[in-house]
Amino acid sequence: MATKKAGGTAKNLTDSKPKFLGVKLYHGETAKSGSIIIRQRGTKVLPGKNVGLGRDHTIFALKAGKVEFKNKRKTNVDNTTKVLKIVNVI
Repeated sequence: MATKKAGGTAKNLTDSKPKFLGVKLYHGETAKSGSIIIRQRGTKVLPGKNVGLGRDHTIFALKAGKVEFKNKRKTNVDNTTKVLKIVNVI
């Protein structure tokens, strides 16, 4: 006879680290050059003037200035409109 009860295997105990996505600098805040403005998955927000796009779609400031968010309407070939979010550093 066994002195201990048989233990089952634990399959769902490991978890991935949080990615800390989202907006880091908001409209009107000052950004230094190289500071991260948005961490995102995919290009939900597009880079504008004085803003760069990293390979993981991170938006960062290329020059020092104030952060500005804008919406831009784009008309497609089939006459449908799409609203795009754009970040600028002025």
